[in-house]
Amino acid sequence: MPDSLKLSIVIPVYNEERYIDAILERVCAVRFQPGVELEYIAVDDHSTDKTWERLQTWETRGFKLKRHETNGGKGAALHTGFAMATGDVVTVQDADFEYSPEELPSVLQPILDGKADVVFGARTSILRTGTQQVMLFWHSKINEFLTRFCNMFSNLALSDMECCYKMVRRELLQKIKLNEKRFGFEPEFTLKIARLHPRAWQVPVSYAPRSYEEGKKINWKDGVSALRCILQYGLFRL
Repeated sequence: MPDSLKLSIVIPVYNEERYIDAILERVCAVRFQPGVELEYIAVDDHSTDKTWERLQTWETRGFKLKRHETNGGKGAALHTGFAMATGDVVTVQDADFEYSPEELPSVLQPILDGKADVVFGARTSILRTGTQQVMLFWHSKINEFLTRFCNMFSNLALSDMECCYKMVRRELLQKIKLNEKRFGFEPEFTLKIARLHPRAWQVPVSYAPRSYEEGKKINWKDGVSALRCILQYGLFRL
């Protein structure tokens, strides 16, 4: 384990005024392993509510902030956040309560142990023990299909390619060029990182899916887009 390591936590944000303060409080409250220095980066993807006003109050607490002039999508926000990151390792944290930031130290552990270059979270009950909120049936089945289809081209036996938690050494992240501006980021990142033949691990994480009434943004069009991305970056390697 290295004596010290800097972790950049990139948080893409869009129209989350109801939740943003609470999720950032939880992120800041996480206790990481000794020697881990933290860098917090939040990118507002041109929210139309009061999210940006709420975010600006966090600058005095050490957050690096950026606001897009136009809405680009989750992938676009991550591109901006990744460019701002200076850590040895970079990870993604969604700005809602679907994922628990308290589990980020577990995702980081294989990298700290010197075993991994990239770590994927996995929401699947195959890996996780204990209780967990039930996912919607079709969301679950579409995720399984997309993950298996992506695995065919990445040659990684992942359980949950679409999981938010992806943690990677920044030196590897800088070797790939990411293009997808929406949720196509997930398969694009996976396929392009896989070409670098990293030491890849996956860690089970909890998941509490929210409804569309609560602000969920992904829809069936994003599933079609993910399929297109797998073909584009996997089969045709564009």
